Amino acid sequence: MKKLLILMALTLSMGNLVLAGTPFADHGNQTVTDLSTGLMWDQRETTTMTWTAALSYCENLSLAGQTDWRLPNRNELESLVDDTKTSAPTINTTYFPSAVSDYYWSSTTYALLSTIAWLVNFNLGDVGGNSKVTGRYVRCVR
Repeated sequence: MKKLLILMALTLSMGNLVLAGTPFADHGNQTVTDLSTGLMWDQRETTTMTWTAALSYCENLSLAGQTDWRLPNRNELESLVDDTKTSAPTINTTYFPSAVSDYYWSSTTYALLSTIAWLVNFNLGDVGGNSKVTGRYVRCVR
């Protein structure tokens, strides 16, 4: 009986490991939820736009019956970088199949210079700053 209980406990815990290894839930409506952060992301790609336009775009987005979209902060956007990728783009292309290997805006302004905002480079998987008037890609979150 003890062996059976131990075997059942191991089986159940292994099942949880499989579920925990699934990084995103695809809702089939152009959105995915990151299961580790609980954040819902817009899967679609945009054209490039300035930082101010990106803020406005996300704030005015209506997608999948949701209207509380926003531009992600630096840490949220950086959480999408897939460190296991050996080639660009450095994002999970199963869930973001149209991802561009380029820079994406975050909502975070650079602390030392208010005309610069942080962005994430999905070509190399690193972060940097850029002038807010430069055109960059956008990925909205809620």
